[in-house]
Amino acid sequence: MHHWISDPADLSARLARRPARVGLDTEFIRERTYWPQLALVQIAIEGDILLVDTLVPGMCEALAPLLADRNVLKVMHSASEDIVAFKRACGVSPTPLFDTQIAAGLAGIGAGMGYQRIVQDLLHVTLAKGEQRSDWLRRPLTASQLDYAADDVVHLDAIYLALAAKLDELGRRAWLDEDSARLAQGADENGERWPHLALRSAQFLDEAAQRRLLRLLRWRDAYARTNDRPRTWILDNELATALARNPPIDRDGLKRQLDATPKSPKSLLDAIWSALTTPLADEADAPAAKSDERDKVALRKLQDTTAEVSRELGLPDGVLASRRWLETLLDGHDWPGALSGWRRQLLEPRLKPLLVANAAR
Repeated sequence: MHHWISDPADLSARLARRPARVGLDTEFIRERTYWPQLALVQIAIEGDILLVDTLVPGMCEALAPLLADRNVLKVMHSASEDIVAFKRACGVSPTPLFDTQIAAGLAGIGAGMGYQRIVQDLLHVTLAKGEQRSDWLRRPLTASQLDYAADDVVHLDAIYLALAAKLDELGRRAWLDEDSARLAQGADENGERWPHLALRSAQFLDEAAQRRLLRLLRWRDAYARTNDRPRTWILDNELATALARNPPIDRDGLKRQLDATPKSPKSLLDAIWSALTTPLADEADAPAAKSDERDKVALRKLQDTTAEVSRELGLPDGVLASRRWLETLLDGHDWPGALSGWRRQLLEPRLKPLLVANAAR
């Protein structure tokens, strides 16, 4: 049975006695903002489902103590965006965390599985999909929305029990704890350090142009965060790349280029000019965005070796290391955070000889 919670005092009273674990999920909207707008929090607690109206003043403050309570395990599915929403609205991440999507990968069941799929595969229950793109900011919510929201947490405890048992059987619970802790701590509110690497167009720019692109994207991300607007509403990727490739010689040239571009951010002329022409303190350290013609043989060897280790462990493809992580190693950089810990212990003995051989070429 689910209960609509619209009074912070009611929520605090219901959370006064806390169990060893709760199921947790959110509904948020992020279409017109940079930050997710937290609209609803679902809590599965000792057989009850609490549907918490986080649009009510004081509700996030009442929720924060539960999120921060390290004696209560938070069972969530694919929690990365939910964590950002919680940090923004409540000022705290849900810790400790058991992410069932990560757990399913480490248990050898499947990588990147959606919640409906994992419920179907583990519990043989079929969930409705009707409200996936619903407007969660409207009030009152419909009965269909409430049922859908409750379904998102009602099965989390059963999934947890099945996955925890499998991980314990395989001796991999420590892997899950490490990955979940990194996820809970790693919701980056400062943006990606090297955002140019995510743009395919960057690989066709020379070094100087890539640095200009990096400056523009760093500025764009900071402006979007501060003003809570989607990045592409500030400066779209195509215009940013064009300015980096063929930079105007002066402010008037930039003005002419913006005037000639439909829907360009003309009101931000001065800020864009400053971003484009002001070097970053760390831009000399920026990794280059390389083309698909990078050393494909060396990358393939890393991928094949990683796949071999995955098969030996019964892990789905992509759980041990993504292509991007391996490219980072191939470029001579240190092991990224996502490859630290247990992954590095497993992979380094097998990958290091390949990396050394490639560096010596």
